[in-house]
Amino acid sequence: MSLVSSLFTGVTGLASNSEAMGVIGDNISNVNTIGFKGSKAVFSDIFSSVLANGSTTSQLGRGSQLSGTLRSLEQGSFEASSNALDLAIDGAGFFIVNNGSGNFYTRAGQFRMNDNGKVQAITGEVLQGNKITNGVASNATENIDLAGVQSLPQATSTFELGANLNSAASATSTFNSPITVYNSVGDQVLLNVQFTKSATANKWTYAITTSKGTITSGASGSVTFGTTGQLTQIGTGTTVADQSIVVNYSNETPAAETQTLNWDVADAAGATSGKLTGFAAASNNNSVTQNGYSTGSLVSLQVDNTGIIKGLFSNGQTSNLYQVAMADFLAPTGLTRQGSNLFAESATSGQAVIGTATTGGFGSIIGQSLELSNVDLAEQFVALIQTQQAFQASARMITTTDDLLTEAVNLVR
Repeated sequence: MSLVSSLFTGVTGLASNSEAMGVIGDNISNVNTIGFKGSKAVFSDIFSSVLANGSTTSQLGRGSQLSGTLRSLEQGSFEASSNALDLAIDGAGFFIVNNGSGNFYTRAGQFRMNDNGKVQAITGEVLQGNKITNGVASNATENIDLAGVQSLPQATSTFELGANLNSAASATSTFNSPITVYNSVGDQVLLNVQFTKSATANKWTYAITTSKGTITSGASGSVTFGTTGQLTQIGTGTTVADQSIVVNYSNETPAAETQTLNWDVADAAGATSGKLTGFAAASNNNSVTQNGYSTGSLVSLQVDNTGIIKGLFSNGQTSNLYQVAMADFLAPTGLTRQGSNLFAESATSGQAVIGTATTGGFGSIIGQSLELSNVDLAEQFVALIQTQQAFQASARMITTTDDLLTEAVNLVR
C-alpha cells in the first residue's frame, strides 16, 4: 500500500538527516581543533519500484540515504605561535608521524621535544624527517631525535689583534693584549701578548705566553712602526707578514692536537689596514677576532619554509639537523580518520608519496605557526538549519501519513 510506503519514506528522511546532523555536529565541535578538515554529508535517493506499465516516468523513489561524507581539504587560516616547533603546511601534503607501530598522517603541527629529545605531537606520535649530516640530508625517513645534539668545537687557526702601542711610552714600559683562542678539544686557551717598549724609537718587543700547552715556535719577536704610526716590521724578520705561533698540548688533560695559529697582521699585498698601530696615544686594545669556538649545547631551534630544522648553539654556531618529511596521496580525501587528528592511508587514498616541502607539488612549511580548522561556522549553521527543516518535514510526512491511515481505517465504521 502506497500510504504504508510513505511511512518508510519518511523514516529514511529522518535517518539520513539525523546522520547528516551528526556530520555537522562533528564539524562544529572541531572548529577549534588544529589542522581539522571538515566534512560534508552526501545524500543519495533510494529507488524501490516501478508501476505496472513499466514506463520510466512511473518509477517510484522510496526516500533518501546518507551515501557518505566528502572531506574538505581547503587550506585553513594560520595562527602565529611562540613555539619554534609549531608548524603549519601552506599547500598540499601532510606531516608524517609514527606511534611505534606504523606511520600516520596529520595536518596538526603542534610538536614538542620530549624528555628523550624526540620531536613528537601532542598525542605522542614522533615526527618523521631526514637526518642532515655535513649538510647532506639522508634518503631514509626516521624519527626526528635531537637527544645529545651538540656543536663540535673548532680549533682557532687564525686571529687578528687590533691595538695601539703608545709611541711616547718610556723604555721598558709594558702593555698586555690578552687573546682567547680554542684548541681542538674545545678548551679555552688564553694567549697573552706582552709588549715591552724598546729604547729604540718606535720599536717594541713582544713575548707570548699561554694558559695551556707550550709554545714551541713564534713565542717572541718585535714590532716597529714608521713615523706615521703604521707597522713596518714584525716578528724576527724585517718586513710586515703574518706570524705563525705553534702550541703543543701533549702534556695537557685532555691532550689536544698541536695548534698552529696565524697572527693576521697584513693582507696578501702587505697592507696592515691599521690593525696594529704606534700612534702617540694611550696604548689600548680595540679589537680581537679569531675563528675558533668551544663545544656548544643546543639552545634553540628554527624551521624554515623547506622544513629544515636548524639548531642554534651556545657557542654561537648554527647547524642544519633534520628536514621534516611530508606525504601526499593520489586521493587524499580517501584517507581514513583515526582520531587524535591522525589519518591512515587506505585503498581509496592510495599509497603515500614521500617528499619535502616546496618540492614535487608539496606546500611550504611555516615555522612558529599553526593551521586552524577549515570549518566555516556560518556555513555550518546554514547547513544545520537546512538539515533541521528537512528532518522536521520528514517527521511531518510521517504524522500526516498516519492521519491518512487513520482516516482510511475509519472508513469501515
